[in-house]
Formats: sequence, C-alpha cells, structure tokens
Amino acid sequence: MARLFITPREIDFISDLTKEVNKDIRGQKIFYYKIRADLTNVHPVYEEAPEKVFDPPIEIDCAVEWAPQEIRTNRFGTEDHYNISAYLHYRDLIDREIDVVEGDYFSYGETFFEITQVVYQSTIYGQVEYKTGVQLVATQARIGQIDKDPIGPTDEGYSGPEAVQKTFIQQRGFAENAEGPTGDVRALIEQGKTELPPKPAPAEVAPDGISSSFYDES
Repeated sequence: MARLFITPREIDFISDLTKEVNKDIRGQKIFYYKIRADLTNVHPVYEEAPEKVFDPPIEIDCAVEWAPQEIRTNRFGTEDHYNISAYLHYRDLIDREIDVVEGDYFSYGETFFEITQVVYQSTIYGQVEYKTGVQLVATQARIGQIDKDPIGPTDEGYSGPEAVQKTFIQQRGFAENAEGPTGDVRALIEQGKTELPPKPAPAEVAPDGISSSFYDES
C-alpha cells in the first residue's frame, strides 16, 4: 500500500496493537541467553567452546509455535527431541536493545534450545524499514551445551514453586508493574498521542485461578 495512506503514525498504531496482543493477552515468553563471546574461550583449531559464558537471561514476550517431540532411537535407547519456533516483536527488540543472533540459546518451559536461524518476517505494507517480527528457529540443545536451571513455568506435573504460572499481569505501556520493570514502550503513549490507561492498571489474573482483577472481581 502507498506511503500516502500508511504513514509513520499508522505504523506506530500497528506496532502498539501487536504489542498489546503479545504482552497483555497472549502471555507466552521465552528466556533468552546471549553468549558472551568476549569471555568465552574458543578452541583455536575446532572453533568450539565447550564451556560458554552467558549474560543473565532476558525474559521476552513472544508467540511460540510448539511442535510435538520427535522420538529418536540410538544405541542407548530412545530420546525425545524438540524443534520449535518463537516469534518476537521486532520493535520490542529495538526498544529493549536486544540483539538476537544464531548460536545463542533460549529456554521455553524446562527445555533449552539453540537458535539455528533468525528469520525476519514480512515488511509492514511493503515499507522496507518496518518489519513485522523476528522468527527464531531453534532445536533442542545437546546436553552440556548450556548448564542452567530452567525458569518457570515448566510443567504442572512438577512440585516446584515455579512449575505453574499462577499470576499474569499486563504491561499496558507502564514502565513498571507489580513484577517490576517491564521495558514496555508504546509508541503512541511515548509521543503523547494517547495516555496511559487509568489506574488501577494493568489488570492481573489472581493466584487462586478463580477471581481476577481482569473481570473486576474481588
């Protein structure tokens, strides 16, 4: 569509709408682990690093395309193997200064994945400078590649305190919510074209799983 009709204002509006779906409705997330190349010792011949150094994990809101596990059989028996894709909001990455690259890792649930492809999605109405999102194509990391404890939620079959996510708090463009800093930037709010939602906000799903401030229940 022509730039005459899709201006930066419309691009900002589209970005804010898709951020709202990602951050305030969907509630899926990954924990991104970036390798510190400056601190990791790489083998001079094989160009591999058996022991990698990572930055602290970054929580990123996204949409995850989950595929059933592949059952593999080898000389030691059978094993489960997962391949998934995570779809990240492109402008959210820019706002939070997150650079995603192949070779880094992320966790989803109890499983860690190595990023094999970083695919930039389609442009917004053909305007090359505006991208809709980033797809992370990832395969399950081999044992020993990343030695970290998974961050919940993981699985309701576990008894740990983080196995099930009992609360979900919206961000709504606020710099902080009840969980702390959000890093959430909404373009139209930042530009003064719209205002932050009236308090009390953001909405919160209650821990008991029944009452919820989203439905204005007490």
